[in-house]
Amino acid sequence: MFNNLIESSSHSKEFKRRGSFLLFTTATYLVLFVITGVVSIYAYDAHLEEQAEHLELLTFVPPPAPEEPQPVRNTIQRAATTPSNNTGQSTRTVLIDSTSNPTNVPKDPGTIASSVPPATAYSVLGPTNSDPPAPIGSKVPTGNGGGQMVSIPDDPPPPVAPKPTPEVPKLIRISEVLNSKAKDLPKPNYPQMAKIARVQGKVAVQVLIDETGNVVSAKAMSGPPLLIVESQRAAMQARFSPTMMNGQAVKVSGVITYNFVLP
Repeated sequence: MFNNLIESSSHSKEFKRRGSFLLFTTATYLVLFVITGVVSIYAYDAHLEEQAEHLELLTFVPPPAPEEPQPVRNTIQRAATTPSNNTGQSTRTVLIDSTSNPTNVPKDPGTIASSVPPATAYSVLGPTNSDPPAPIGSKVPTGNGGGQMVSIPDDPPPPVAPKPTPEVPKLIRISEVLNSKAKDLPKPNYPQMAKIARVQGKVAVQVLIDETGNVVSAKAMSGPPLLIVESQRAAMQARFSPTMMNGQAVKVSGVITYNFVLP
């Protein structure tokens, strides 16, 4: 029993020692926490004062708008124009009425006409004898006093464009058989093998005729194979008259037929 009591007293001392250590540690952490909070508050206040002294405004500045192109000004200087009479009045050095006016007979008639044109109702005295410019297409007096009017024509009409000449085709295709149009149409030889095999029938040959009427190409389109070679050879020897189109010779494409019949 005494042993147990000794152990119990030692345990109680150990618990007290650990409890005091825990309280001391807790108090130390609490004091450090309070000191840290106070320091952070002062530091935060100092930071606010610094922001108040140095205020920075962060705003979005839009990019400058593109400059509009300035209108091009006319820098060409106009040529100096001479003064003209645009008032609609004619000027005369001497106001002389027309000789065709029976109500105003000249005081001193003569046989020599005056060099000054007759005045009109709108004529005024001036240093020269001039008439106001007339618009295009209007009629102006000739100045002989007879009242005859001369018409100023407008701009001449544009020249008439020549009619386009029809385009001549380079090649004319004829669907009908060309046998009757040939100037010279040699007959093909009857092949010996075809005679032995008793082969007969029609051979159609497509030919191309140049501008002079000569056959430049021949190709069989249908017929027995044993008769094709001689048909093409005979078609190459055919001759035709030149085909004219709008006064110009052209090429012609057509068909020649050969009929092979055994005796």
